[in-house]
Formats: sequence, C-alpha cells, structure tokens
Amino acid sequence: MSLWTRLLETGKRLFDSDAMSDDAPPPGGDGCAPDPNDVGFTAAVVGLGAKLAKADGTVSDREIMVFSRVFRAPPEEAENVRRVFNLARQTVRGYEGYARRIGRRYHDRPCLLEGVMDGLFQIAGADGAVTQDEMDYLRTVSDAFGFSEATFRRIRASHLGPDRNDPYHILGVAHDAEFDDIRAAYRRLMADHHPDRVIQMGAPREYEDAAHAKAAAITAAYAQIRTERGLLVRPD
Repeated sequence: MSLWTRLLETGKRLFDSDAMSDDAPPPGGDGCAPDPNDVGFTAAVVGLGAKLAKADGTVSDREIMVFSRVFRAPPEEAENVRRVFNLARQTVRGYEGYARRIGRRYHDRPCLLEGVMDGLFQIAGADGAVTQDEMDYLRTVSDAFGFSEATFRRIRASHLGPDRNDPYHILGVAHDAEFDDIRAAYRRLMADHHPDRVIQMGAPREYEDAAHAKAAAITAAYAQIRTERGLLVRPD
C-alpha cells in the first residue's frame, strides 16, 4: 500500500489530529530525510503545503503539480496526490499547529527542516510570484522551526533572490561572511557614500540628501547584523 493510499484511507482524522508524536524520531538514517514510515510527519508536511497553496485565496493546477514534485510522488499516484491535497486544505487545523509539531519532533535536524522550507517556497512560487500573505505564512513556519531571521533571509534569497532590505544585501556581503569582512565592507561603503564627501565634490543638494539616506541605510544594516550576531551595537 502506497503512502498516498494510506493517507487517503486514514482520511481527514489524520490531518485534524495530533497523529505525529513529539518524541524524537528513530536514530540513524539520513539527517536530512524523515523516517519514511512516519505517516504523521508526512501528513503534517502535506497539511503545510496544502494550507500554503490556499494562503493567497486560490489553488491552481500549477501549485498542485509543484506539490507533487516536491513530495516526489510517482506519476501513477497523481490522482491520489490531488485527493490528499484537497483533503488536507479543507481541514480545520491551522498551519501553525502542523509547523510547531514538525519543529518539535525534528528540532535537532535543521537540514530536514530547511528541506521542508525549500519545498514550501517552491509551492509558494508556483504561480510566478509570492504574495505577502504567503511570505507571512513562510516566516511563521520558519519561526516555528526555530530558524533565526538571518537563516530565513538566506533561505528566502536562495529561492527569490536578495531582498533589497536584507542588511547583508545592502552591505554587499554573503550571509556567512566573516565579521571582519562585513566590517571592512561597511567602512568601505561609508567612505564611498559619506555625505561630507558628496558635499566636498560640490554635488547638487539632491545628491547630498541621497547620500544621507544611503549612509543611514548602511549604518542601520551594519547595526542589524551586529545585533543578530550578538555583538554590541557601537560605531567602529
């Protein structure tokens, strides 16, 4: 009996219940992969994907197709996948409950949890764009999984490209850059864009205003990174 058939036979009760234990998963196996017999985990992840597809108010065939690909469902299971998907999105349980249970059970397997996030981003982007409601959904799931804001931004950037408000993007450094490199980038940018330099060059007032805004954004980005890395926020 296939996993999708088992999910269908268990039906709505599995998606509405706390079928997935909070106990630690069995030892061994791939740290990035769940126990293939953990039906409760699969149901919770299916529930997350189905609720996400519904977050923007519509569910498209493209989203269901991506959903099938994310879960590596064989072609012959296409109809069962569609039925499970529709069953999961109609349940009363909120997606936060699914996310919390997955996060608790697999808290020591960040690679697995990041894989779930990757799949959810693929589903969210199936229609060609990620709505604000979908982004809020993804951020809430990331929080439930115990990921930091920096980790969420890194995962987001790997699927959607850099966020213009991402402090690492503003400073032009990688998320895993050494702090010495980040500080050097900050100092270089401040030297290049400092308002005093613009004034000395005799630039128009509009350029001076833009330089003040740019310098403020650079300073704020650097301070945010220092805070996230547990460093004192002070000029250096």
